[in-house]
Amino acid sequence: MYDDILLQVKRPAQYIGHEWNATAKDFDKAAIKFALVFPDLYEIGMSNLGVRIIYGELNNIPDLVCERFFAVDSDLEGILRSEKREILSLESRKKLSEFDLVGFSLGSELSYTNVLNILDLAHLPLRASSRDHSYPLVIGGGPCVLNPEPMHDFFDFFVIGEAEDLILEIVNTYRKYKNAYRSQGHGLASDSQSHRPEGHGLTSDSQSHKSGKMSKTELLLELAKLDGVYVPSFYDVAYAKDGRTIKFEPKIEGVPHKIKKRFVKDLNLSYYPNAWIVPHIQIVHDRIVLEIMRGCPNRCRFCQARPQYFPLRYRDTEVVLNLAEAIYKRTGYEELSLSGLSVSDYPRIEELLKKLMGLFKPKGVGLSLPSLKAKSVMGGLFSLIAKFKKTGLTLAPEAGSEKLRNILAKDFNSEDFFKALKEAYASGYQHVKLYFMIGIPHEAEEDLDAIIEFSSRVSQLKKEIGSSAAGVKISITNLIPKPHTALQWSSMHDLDSIKRKQDYLKDKSRKDKRLKISFHNLKMSFLEGILSRGDRRLSEVILNAFKKGAKFDAWSSHFNFDIWAVAFKESGVDPGFYLKEKSTNELLPWDFIDIGVDKKTLIDEFNKTIAI
Repeated sequence: MYDDILLQVKRPAQYIGHEWNATAKDFDKAAIKFALVFPDLYEIGMSNLGVRIIYGELNNIPDLVCERFFAVDSDLEGILRSEKREILSLESRKKLSEFDLVGFSLGSELSYTNVLNILDLAHLPLRASSRDHSYPLVIGGGPCVLNPEPMHDFFDFFVIGEAEDLILEIVNTYRKYKNAYRSQGHGLASDSQSHRPEGHGLTSDSQSHKSGKMSKTELLLELAKLDGVYVPSFYDVAYAKDGRTIKFEPKIEGVPHKIKKRFVKDLNLSYYPNAWIVPHIQIVHDRIVLEIMRGCPNRCRFCQARPQYFPLRYRDTEVVLNLAEAIYKRTGYEELSLSGLSVSDYPRIEELLKKLMGLFKPKGVGLSLPSLKAKSVMGGLFSLIAKFKKTGLTLAPEAGSEKLRNILAKDFNSEDFFKALKEAYASGYQHVKLYFMIGIPHEAEEDLDAIIEFSSRVSQLKKEIGSSAAGVKISITNLIPKPHTALQWSSMHDLDSIKRKQDYLKDKSRKDKRLKISFHNLKMSFLEGILSRGDRRLSEVILNAFKKGAKFDAWSSHFNFDIWAVAFKESGVDPGFYLKEKSTNELLPWDFIDIGVDKKTLIDEFNKTIAI
């Protein structure tokens, strides 16, 4: 139990569980125990829609209990380590080793060392090869597994794509396996507390074959037959002297050469939680989230979210409205947001907003939207949105110049944008936040100037409606050419190049006091680029960095680039290799994943960026 030490740590309410609408099931009576783990603090993890969906869906299974784990902050970790105690679940205060299945949600490459830290705090071997049948199966899922190779060493298998349907198939397969063992009197993860240390004792295979029952390897082979399941230990990989991947193939018969990404075919029929958990503390996205669509009608060449959530699907308006009412009744939240990659492209967005306004304006409930596409919100939509409690207006031109927007294939028309912005100002919006990227192929100094010129025009436009200039926040991120995008063959700009561009923009922005510019940490972007574009050799680097103290790498207060520099050096891995330009003819580390978008299509799109 944590209860005796919670007064010694900051924000203890993040560790107590038992929130409003949290599931309460009898752990000991459940046939299957599933640990759902988010490798960051509670305030981040409980803002993740995927965690809420899987948690609710699994707990709807009568004989299964799903409980949550999050990363613990450094103060609690220090106490746990000094007292040789383990990390515990929120719901029943159970150890991770007491579960059958442990599913990690991997939403950021910069959380990889947190995965290892959680396994270590649970006293579990870090490498999958050191965990026999008496340990839980460790599963990875989420956006990062579009290239799971850098974390291949630590997971028994990965769930590629959307998990709602696949996770039920995995549970059913595991149930048959566990029932067979129980019928023979064998212990499994949640039944056995006598775990052996790494490298000692019989393997699960030798024990299983003596009993004539399925081994862990055979279980993984059964799981590998499910579309969307990737078992990295079943594949051989080889590299050329120059570092390129030259072989990726199954080493076990019956294993697919390509892993098909799973996706939910009908959002209207898929599970969505209405028993929305209300945390005891404020979280990052502390509101009702209504997912109205998955996928995106746009084809931006830089965006990995489009292949992640391909194909495009919409949730019917009536289904959304019913969910909104049900969740509100069970939570009382005073804000709701619409979720999707491009919500202004939702076919009946204006009708949906009018109905939401009719339901929630009398209750004083506000509405927030992600960044909007200008041409989709003209014609009164801004004034409609403004009838809710207004927050700031967020828009994403991505690049200041038309040349770079063409390279990115960003569907953006400046004339439409400024017309829509004028409508927004007239509707009462006072502040604007703009998102841009730097490090785009063929980027020149005049393209950087265009960011400042564009932002200044956004600020000054407010004067045209008889008001003062608007305050504009400019957020600058660094382009990472990610796997499965048309830019995956492009090089990523190095640290010196990004630093020069950031300094240039800082200097230029000082001329307009209405502009407030911020930059994403360039060394974090550098590391994220390497880990997202990496191969199996990075598992050793990640392990070394963890052992040297790396964790919470997505937090500027914890991130230590020097640790990673040493880890790369000691592992004999050149980080710059992963950021180089790639040939469209070479085998990429993630090519074994079929995302549903033809590779030739991506090559054609990439070639268009060269021709511009």
